[in-house]
Amino acid sequence: MAFPNVLTDGKLVTITPVMLSGGDGTRLWPSSTPATPKQFLSLTDTRTMFQLTVLRVMDRRRFAAPLIVANAAHANIVRDQLAGIGVTKATLLLEPCARNTAPAIAMAALLVDAPDSFMLVMPSDHLITNEAAFHAATDALVPQVRDGWLAAYGINPTGPETGYGYIQMDAEIGAGVHDVKRFVEKPDATRAAAMIERGDHVWNGGIFLFRADAYLDALKQFAPSMDTAVRNAISKAERIGDHWHPDAASFAACPWDRIDYAIMEKAPKVAVAPVSMGWSDVGSWDALHEIGHKDADGNVTSGAIRMNNSHGNLIHAHGIRVLVHNVDDLLIVANGNEAMILPRGSSQKVRDFATD
Repeated sequence: MAFPNVLTDGKLVTITPVMLSGGDGTRLWPSSTPATPKQFLSLTDTRTMFQLTVLRVMDRRRFAAPLIVANAAHANIVRDQLAGIGVTKATLLLEPCARNTAPAIAMAALLVDAPDSFMLVMPSDHLITNEAAFHAATDALVPQVRDGWLAAYGINPTGPETGYGYIQMDAEIGAGVHDVKRFVEKPDATRAAAMIERGDHVWNGGIFLFRADAYLDALKQFAPSMDTAVRNAISKAERIGDHWHPDAASFAACPWDRIDYAIMEKAPKVAVAPVSMGWSDVGSWDALHEIGHKDADGNVTSGAIRMNNSHGNLIHAHGIRVLVHNVDDLLIVANGNEAMILPRGSSQKVRDFATD
């Protein structure tokens, strides 16, 4: 297999994994909280979502040590979880406040080793079960990224999902790579079904690959006030070892925006590689039931559970024992002294409780 850090002309480039770890802990409440958002939970494995993301890019023939953008309040848990999987080298960029993904990525782009370094930007709380397909998509995108394109990983859809954004693909510009025609916000069910039927739309999984200088050039062109604020925050940052603390006042003055809105929807050279890699954003308890390991009765369980004559449930318990009898198709989540019980299919109600 060709590695993406070796170009066809023999010139070496660095792919720096940039992991975004700024979740607010509401969608998987009560297990996930602002103090311990879902990326730091063990949901699909004995290791946490954050740890699985780090382990995905441990091959040093392909990837440099990770650069992790995290809430400053989570610095200790990030360090502990890195140590738990034996990772001793990583750069932590600790945000003093949340400004969404576009500014977070821009700060990371200012800290990589070289202006033309490749950046693989990933949420730290997504599931990828087919890592070979993920790496193959990276290989496919390298030629376009080398030439200054901004690239996205498009998830081949398994159905007309209304909870995801979509990317409409245009002409093929490389082996397994397409020009992007447009980004589409979360559609209603009818529109989603029509896009799936067309066959030229993929889910926007929020994973990107580009050169640092290409991203910063786009930022300066399309979001100049953000560019100024981010540069000020980094120029005045405090560095303690491998930990960077951006200037709080400068970063607080930065506009709030997602990379999709601020950059990807506006840039002229945007590519996408459609890929089937067993992806899920694990964005709800319903999603966790869908992807989880089910027993003979269709139950997905974690923790101290005793269950009789029950079917199709998700039961997730931490710090408390849960006993159920003769119940079907429920979401039962208990964490310490809080418990939530909902019918399956109503995960959207979780936010109502999490904000109480």
